Amino acid sequence: MNIKELHTNLSVSEQLQASDIAELASRGVRTLICNRPDGEGADQPLFSEIEKAATEHGIKCHYLPVITGKVGDDEAADFGKLLLADEGPVHAYCRSGMRSTTLWALSQAKQLPLADIVATAKAAGYDMSGVAARIAGERGELKSLKTYDVVIVGGGAAGIATAASLLARDKTLSIAIIDPADKHYYQPGWTLVGAGVFTPEQTMRDMASLIPNGADWIKAAVAAFDPDSNTVTLEGCRLIKYTRLVVAAGIKLNWDGIEGLSETIGRNGVTSNYRYDLAPYTWELVRNLKRGRALFTQPPMPIKCAGAPQKAMYLSGDHWYKNQDINNINIEFYNAGAVLFGVADYVPALMEYVKKYKAELKLNHKLVRIDGDKKTAYFETANADGGTDIVSREFDMIHVCPPQTAPDFIRSSPLVDDAGWVDVDQYTLRHKRFNNIWSLGDVCNAPNAKTAAAARVQAPIVAANIIADRQGTHKIAHYNGYGSCPLTVERGKIVLAEFGYGGKLLPSMPKWIINGTKPTRAAWFLKEKLLPPIYWQGMLKGKEWLVKPVMDDDA
Repeated sequence: MNIKELHTNLSVSEQLQASDIAELASRGVRTLICNRPDGEGADQPLFSEIEKAATEHGIKCHYLPVITGKVGDDEAADFGKLLLADEGPVHAYCRSGMRSTTLWALSQAKQLPLADIVATAKAAGYDMSGVAARIAGERGELKSLKTYDVVIVGGGAAGIATAASLLARDKTLSIAIIDPADKHYYQPGWTLVGAGVFTPEQTMRDMASLIPNGADWIKAAVAAFDPDSNTVTLEGCRLIKYTRLVVAAGIKLNWDGIEGLSETIGRNGVTSNYRYDLAPYTWELVRNLKRGRALFTQPPMPIKCAGAPQKAMYLSGDHWYKNQDINNINIEFYNAGAVLFGVADYVPALMEYVKKYKAELKLNHKLVRIDGDKKTAYFETANADGGTDIVSREFDMIHVCPPQTAPDFIRSSPLVDDAGWVDVDQYTLRHKRFNNIWSLGDVCNAPNAKTAAAARVQAPIVAANIIADRQGTHKIAHYNGYGSCPLTVERGKIVLAEFGYGGKLLPSMPKWIINGTKPTRAAWFLKEKLLPPIYWQGMLKGKEWLVKPVMDDDA
């Protein structure tokens, strides 16, 4: 018996046997609801058998049979009444638990946000996306809007760049970009905000100013996907229809994934360049620290901009070095991974700066807890016996990179792999199961580095492949996994890491201009002066400078 919790007072499961009742009773279940008609399966016990065993354990029983695929509004209402009427934990069952979960979802349509219903069911192993529109209809709020040629979920770098590249190829396309945010951020700039090079305002624009001409901006959050009916359901229960879908929803920073972090971030010397409002606090802490201990942390992969945690360490160390405070400050870098950087060719240059700033590397150390009031961080690390130990370290400042996942509404959708990322072919970025869906940027499961540079290359590829699909051509663009990480090792010099799938080096410039395995001033000039305008005026405007895809025969 596989019991799944939907609520503190409700669990569901597949078909019960009489022998399962004792376990339910031991869990405190006081009410049983059967949603499977008698005689549906040859190996199915009768409800009367289940009821007899339940009665012996003091469990009240209800028979509310529903034919598979025909969950009605009346049955859902009756299910809801049973949940309200009976005291104590309730357990419902059918053949697989799906009908019971559907009844629960419909019964809660007027009480809970749609996204919460879908996510709760997904966490229990039940996909409610197919009934999301119906749930919205039960709330009396469903509004069907026009069908778009392309709907893009996400108004970040990947989403806007894809829309712009599509319209550059075909201005007649009807395109909608769905995103609830008012502001758009150039997130690669936050590392430089944390070092006092940029101001926060330099990294922000109004979203409305960036939506490409010819695209509609739907300012709303997505609640659910139904790829079988080519629809996206929004919060507020609006239904958007599409011919082709692009999912570019970004990544979720899981601040709650580290115990105590949410309660202390932004004070007590706890900061992060991964948030717009906190990067200035990083620079404040760095400027004011003259002696003590500074910790920098990196969580398990995947994360966006995998070099950012150590960039903060290098730029901070550079400030202390130039202000002759470096001998009074202990720098420690705690990485949950086993190596400093995932592409070995760049490690020697980075290690020279680790030595220069006298930083102590702590590999295989995962930050699990912070006590801000006591200024103490706790790390999990493997011990010699194959188990784990928790080690603590006091700090004067700590720069934290939070663990990261796909957004909740993505992880609860039918679009994802087992790890919760949108499941695409890593070369074409087309969904593996739904041929009219593509995904790019941080949210997809292609095994590339999650960087803005990757999205800049991916967007034209997705646009070209969508156009090719519309035209029925056999030519297609392929993504080689390109990503770039400008590792800011000191103010004025960068190790420009550029690589693709398998760690293959993919330099975009000749070595005499920029040797990516060495720190260069040219790479710093690129990062500080050239990349921001390339982002705002190139990438987001559909200008495919140096990234125009090559169309090859579809193998």
